[in-house]
Amino acid sequence: MLSSRQVYANSWMTVREDAVRRPDGTNGIYGVIDKPTYALVIPRDGDRLQMVEQFRYPVGRRRWEFPAGTAPDRAEIDPAELAVQELREETGLVAGRMDLIGRLEVAPGMSSQTGTVWLATDLTEGPAQREHTEQDMRTAWFTAEEFEAMARSGEIPDSQSLAAYLLLQLHDRGLNGAESPRR
Repeated sequence: MLSSRQVYANSWMTVREDAVRRPDGTNGIYGVIDKPTYALVIPRDGDRLQMVEQFRYPVGRRRWEFPAGTAPDRAEIDPAELAVQELREETGLVAGRMDLIGRLEVAPGMSSQTGTVWLATDLTEGPAQREHTEQDMRTAWFTAEEFEAMARSGEIPDSQSLAAYLLLQLHDRGLNGAESPRR
């Protein structure tokens, strides 16, 4: 990196433009979206997984995904705390156990954002505490078989949710390397 300048910022992200020198000595630029670390939570009760559906403005449609989010105002907070907050906020669920099952990079070609993936079990239901921007959100339980059918049909196109489901499968087979349990 030769230089960096912020070209845009709001409460959720910043965009910067970096002047870079490539390995062959030529110069170029990179546009980078910086966002805080997010937590994605897979709420599981037996064979059921809870998902949330909401309108996603950039793609112009409603879609199913696992509960996930970042802290307000681009703050970085402990990923375990963030996972607990996102689960309660979006679903009203409180987990008796929360296991870290993996980490993800959102779009490493254009964003520095990373995320942690959590499995929430021993669930207690309560009222959702959604942010104003999440008022149209709804939740539903799906079996693993239903999730997979929805993924195959394109009803679940969210790359983070699909990758998290793979991490869940690896976790269930004892094949992931994430720290666990953690709460």
